[in-house]
Amino acid sequence: MKIILITGASRGIGRDIAINLASEGNKVIVNYLKSEEQAKSIENENIEIYKADVSKRMEVSEMVNYIIKKYGKIDVLINNAGIDEYKLFTDITDEDWNKMMNTNLYSTFCVSQEVVKNMIHEKYGCIINISSIWGIVGASCEVHYSVSKAGIIGLTKSLAKELGPSNIRVNSIAPGCIDTDMNKNLTTEEIKGIEDETPLGKIGKPLDITRCVKWLIEDEFTTGQIISPNGGWVII
Repeated sequence: MKIILITGASRGIGRDIAINLASEGNKVIVNYLKSEEQAKSIENENIEIYKADVSKRMEVSEMVNYIIKKYGKIDVLINNAGIDEYKLFTDITDEDWNKMMNTNLYSTFCVSQEVVKNMIHEKYGCIINISSIWGIVGASCEVHYSVSKAGIIGLTKSLAKELGPSNIRVNSIAPGCIDTDMNKNLTTEEIKGIEDETPLGKIGKPLDITRCVKWLIEDEFTTGQIISPNGGWVII
């Protein structure tokens, strides 16, 4: 049994990951901020929910200290919390930019830094950062989102080198188009267009990302990698 913390896991990809990992007997702590009803709907003997704003250091520190005090360690951290926004570059305000960076990039830095202290002590750990295909290739009208996700990729590679000697693996998953609320703004025609451009002829499901997460947890020789399940939509 592993002790697993997943940020922003009340819905979407994080929710699917939490349910699947808990079903295998792991203890999963689901972090959420606003979607309390959705978080409570998956709470059970293997899933504990914890409300915290992961863009605020004090709340992150309190959450991590609570988990370690109760369970003794954190084996796996999945930095999944994130937001997106579709906006012309010239319309992005300082407030838009700061909110995006704090929610997506700073939270990944902050939660990782707090959790890593315990992982170094245990000489074991697995960190999986959820980025995006747009962090690799960039997206028009989503500049601030793309930058935040690219930052996560840079953080992943650097941290993997630094923490490898402590037996801590750090990897990132950069999904393509996945059928979640984050893509609810896409029309049927737009989805069809993406499917037509994708060699596998379909968009992804949250379970596709969950399977990748499970492999990265189990694997003992992969670190510093950016894995992009995207159906061949983008091939680097």
